[in-house]
Amino acid sequence: MAKDAVPPGVTLAVGWIPMAAAIGAGLLAALSAGYLAARRPSKAPPSQALGEAAVEPRRPGVIRTVLGVTALAGGIVLAAVAAHTTGDDAASVALGVVFTFMTAVAFLGPRLARLAATVLGLPLRLSGRASGELAVANTRANSRRLASAITPIVLVTAFCGTLLCMGGTITHASSRQVREGVVADQVLGSAGAGLPADTAGRAARTPGVGAAVGVLRTGALYRASGTLNSANVLGVSGDPAALPEVLRLGVRSGSLKNLTGDGRTIAVDTLLAASAHVKVGGTLPLWLGDGTRVNPTVVATYGRGLGLGQLLLPRAAVAAHSSAAFDSQVLVRDRPGARQDAVQAALRKLAVPGLTVTDRAGYRAQADQDLELNAWSNEVMAWVLGGFAAVAAANTLVMTVLDRRREVALLRLAGTTRGQVLGMLRWEALLVAAAGLLTGGVIAWITLVPIARGLTGGAPYVPPATALGIAGGAVLLGLLSTGLPARALLRTSPVAAGAARE
Repeated sequence: MAKDAVPPGVTLAVGWIPMAAAIGAGLLAALSAGYLAARRPSKAPPSQALGEAAVEPRRPGVIRTVLGVTALAGGIVLAAVAAHTTGDDAASVALGVVFTFMTAVAFLGPRLARLAATVLGLPLRLSGRASGELAVANTRANSRRLASAITPIVLVTAFCGTLLCMGGTITHASSRQVREGVVADQVLGSAGAGLPADTAGRAARTPGVGAAVGVLRTGALYRASGTLNSANVLGVSGDPAALPEVLRLGVRSGSLKNLTGDGRTIAVDTLLAASAHVKVGGTLPLWLGDGTRVNPTVVATYGRGLGLGQLLLPRAAVAAHSSAAFDSQVLVRDRPGARQDAVQAALRKLAVPGLTVTDRAGYRAQADQDLELNAWSNEVMAWVLGGFAAVAAANTLVMTVLDRRREVALLRLAGTTRGQVLGMLRWEALLVAAAGLLTGGVIAWITLVPIARGLTGGAPYVPPATALGIAGGAVLLGLLSTGLPARALLRTSPVAAGAARE
């Protein structure tokens, strides 16, 4: 409610069924994982079980490897499919890419840890520092243990990176299109249901106004790839040829001058045109707001539909089929030489209930605020998921360090200094964080490329604050989750630390 995501008059209903389903699924997953993990050790003789627990297996199981390779191949195939689709289809396929690659990481985690130790640990081995060489050796020898810490970091990087950067890409592209497309000097809006249909005409007769275009925003359905999809519709009043004076859509082909008021012609965003497989001269079957089916001819395509609107029709063609025939905005162009403050003062005198008047900069700021609200849900989901993954990674790293009492004691008895042990654990944490960030970043980028191309027609946009936040959080998490328990271990003497394991 604080973000105004729930409109006034709408009650947020939270039922018990989703909560019960989530709790039941969590318990079932935990019990199943515990049962499968304990099934084999419980059947082994005590001596054999102790021996296997003391020494980590050299290689992952065959079944695990086969499943991991299969998931990796599936992710590559899905990425190739997503790269050759457009629109919402690209986004739908790309979301499966991150799930498939994450499955592959879960199965191939030990091999990923060994590869990371080999590649990322090369500078540490060349440095000749004892702590660095010990960190690389331990990472390679205990790859299965560290893989369980790498996987949550990959998860949070891939999912949070995809969700946050996807929202950032859409917001960035939409904001840019609004800045470049809205060239009106004044924008009339309403604090109520909307502006009456005659507002644009009255504004055009106001002293100092050179042109005024009313914009009625509604929706429509179109068919693409055998399914119905929704689209934003702009119903504009007046002469379409005068539209570029207040709204520059970035026409790619055809001409807006060919729009007619009878609803038999339409201008279409290029991405929607590609998704619906239509070009200038073709027809686009539509279902308007009241279900009326029309087949207008495409007379122009434009490139700023994400921020401004995907379909452009004359106002007269959509007003009768909308739930409320009120304009959302009236875009006003001042006459050359007119004073902006004088024009605004004259427009405010129009007898329109709830009328608001703002300049171009104010309208852009309001549009950016609305875009941020739309991205807020993705951010909340990403940070909740990141919190769970961070807890999983922190628990794994803490338990990994505390389980190494004997190892730390032996290193201290062999003459390794306290600083060298802390340095070894610190470098291990950095290796784990770097491996998780790089792997998750690659998965997120492979996922984002088709999504960005399908939804915005461009490359992904990675907000610097998002990238630095994820990377800094992963590194800080690794250092704290290893440094604090390590210092607790080193507070005991080497002999006592070794005896504590007996």
